[in-house]
Amino acid sequence: MSELVTSLAALAGFMVGAIAMMAVRTRAGGEPHPVEAGESALPQGVASVLAVLPSSAVVLDRDDRVLRASSAARAFGLVRGDRLMAAELLALARQVRRDGEIRESEFEVAAHKFGMEATNFAVRVAPLGTHGQVLVLAEDQTERRRVEAVRRDFVANVSHELKTPVGALSLLAETVRAAADDPVAVTRFAGRMEHEAARLTYLVQDLITLSRIQGGDPIPTPACVPVDEVMHEAIDRCNTRAAAKAITLVAGGTEGLRVWGDDELLVTALRNLIDNAVAYSPESTRVVVSARPAGESVEVSVSDQGIGIPESSQERIFERFFRVDAARSRATGGTGLGLAIVKHVAVAHGGEVSVWSKEGSGSTFTLRLPAFGGTALAVPSTPIIPLEAAQ
Repeated sequence: MSELVTSLAALAGFMVGAIAMMAVRTRAGGEPHPVEAGESALPQGVASVLAVLPSSAVVLDRDDRVLRASSAARAFGLVRGDRLMAAELLALARQVRRDGEIRESEFEVAAHKFGMEATNFAVRVAPLGTHGQVLVLAEDQTERRRVEAVRRDFVANVSHELKTPVGALSLLAETVRAAADDPVAVTRFAGRMEHEAARLTYLVQDLITLSRIQGGDPIPTPACVPVDEVMHEAIDRCNTRAAAKAITLVAGGTEGLRVWGDDELLVTALRNLIDNAVAYSPESTRVVVSARPAGESVEVSVSDQGIGIPESSQERIFERFFRVDAARSRATGGTGLGLAIVKHVAVAHGGEVSVWSKEGSGSTFTLRLPAFGGTALAVPSTPIIPLEAAQ
């Protein structure tokens, strides 16, 4: 906000100074400058400055008519015809005209189209010239506020997720101390402490991974990555958890495909998808990891026979800490960051991730990545369906 105020103040000062200099030059040249013309026209040069402003800019005359409005001001619905539509801004402009003091404020404009969110503005209103004209500058702060809200939510969620295992470790340590004479109890509680410590470790590791890739920057030094190796490495890392539920992990699809990217990040993304499939699948089922060429890309899919995802939640599952079933996620030891990591890894590789799911029929997550050298064969675009639906 301070940077915005500084820039707007500098701009307003520049305009007022430019108008004063033009007035001096006009008087020095001996040319008449009728008061009537100054009251109804925009000072020369000001229009050129307003035209290059990224923010919404409006100039009002002494009767509150709009002399000039940027395209942004009209697009946001601040101006219609020759009238300023925001009552708050109009009242602020009249106050500035009365006392000549520059004013700053923030206000919100309701969406003028269905389905759009309200727009938040930081505004600065200043007198312009000596004929009652007023300059209104409004900077869209919606995205900045959204980012701040995301940051606050992220900090709150991280604090909450860290609080649970840390609190559990503290209580377990006290319990172990109290049961020092009971070897069986010590062994049982020590196992619980190991579980909570592992959960804490996973969360910290996921946070570190997410912080590395969430900027959306491309991979700095991409290399040729064999998809088969990524698939088998990810499956190896998930075998223990899958075996505990008698779930079979199967690799399939087209062999020999290669993509551009970072092999470790791709293994991490695919491991998260497989872990997610195992966590939400019933015992004694299968999870299939497959690859296929798709034009200039390679698609790597993970299909399960699990509980599926409600349609209302499918758009949000890649958000950090979002859980369809929070109780079940915590019971399985999930951090709530796995799918967010998958999304950011895909974006960092110039690809994307999508999901097909139906409650009771399973889910299929698909990573679409640029093929190495653009050599993947073109194939018809057909949806991948869960195993149960294909049987």
